[in-house]
Amino acid sequence: MSTFFRRLGKATPIAFSHAFRGQSQSTSSHFRFPVGAIAAISGGLSYFYYFSEPNLAHLDQINEETGPKTALISDKWVEFKLQERAKVSHNTQLYRFSFDPNLKLGLDVASCLITRAPLGEDAEGKTKYVVRPYTPISDPDSKGYFDLMIKIYPEGKMSQHFDKLKPGDVVEVKGPIEKIRYTPNMKKHIGMIAGGSGITPMLQVIEAILKNPDDNTKVSLIYANVSPDDILLKKKLDMLAASHPNLKVFYTVDSPSKYWVGGTGYITKDMASKGLPAPSDDTLVLVCGPPGMMEHVSGGKAKDWSQGEVSGVLKELGYTEDMVYKF
Repeated sequence: MSTFFRRLGKATPIAFSHAFRGQSQSTSSHFRFPVGAIAAISGGLSYFYYFSEPNLAHLDQINEETGPKTALISDKWVEFKLQERAKVSHNTQLYRFSFDPNLKLGLDVASCLITRAPLGEDAEGKTKYVVRPYTPISDPDSKGYFDLMIKIYPEGKMSQHFDKLKPGDVVEVKGPIEKIRYTPNMKKHIGMIAGGSGITPMLQVIEAILKNPDDNTKVSLIYANVSPDDILLKKKLDMLAASHPNLKVFYTVDSPSKYWVGGTGYITKDMASKGLPAPSDDTLVLVCGPPGMMEHVSGGKAKDWSQGEVSGVLKELGYTEDMVYKF
């Protein structure tokens, strides 16, 4: 096993180490893997096409006196180098990108960043890009690196681009884009409903709460997937729940295995009433997942991408617009 995977196992909870067994030898055996959270995954479902922009920044070319205090620049595309990658599941890969070790990435909780990749040229010969948001879940306070954990879709233009990346390749990134500003103890109890890769912003908030000894917020997560094998970060979530009494996690899958002991099927009114905090001014329910799940649970966002009305299961249970946030 390569140096990368040995250090990966040591630097992260034991829940993660199994995901990297049996990997091929790393191409960067000297890579030093810092301690901290390791994963990030897509934080959105749609992609957009942009044309070429001249304002591409290179962190190693910025003068120290005028350079940024964070690696991300909100109005410029910055190139980040892929340091290492590893297989996490049958359709998910972990990517670690590096930057100046004296800098932090520049993300608040909960925020995402935007990546772009070239996608041919238009009729005028201008470069066309596919643009996709992703939510890092590596510790925002980490210096010199961030991690993305990306599910590879057969028809996904951006995920297919990531699947072809090799250590040393670069990806252009811009951000951050703030979703909801989390502050410690802003609510007594936060409920979460996540589907598939929608676990990403949830984990970002969960880890911010659990690492702060002064934050007494309770968290209840319902996590839905197709099958047990599709549950991303399950062992890490289980480890966090076992070591933090203020975190409760409930899993449900569409296609259970023979020995599955969690929920089965779509998220129902009964699941939500038992697994989430009751509607009140001191609770907030965060929702993130594929469009079908969003429509069923909370209703989708409005056409202008504002939060829109609450519908579905959450409306039936009495939650109002100020008690629900849709990623």
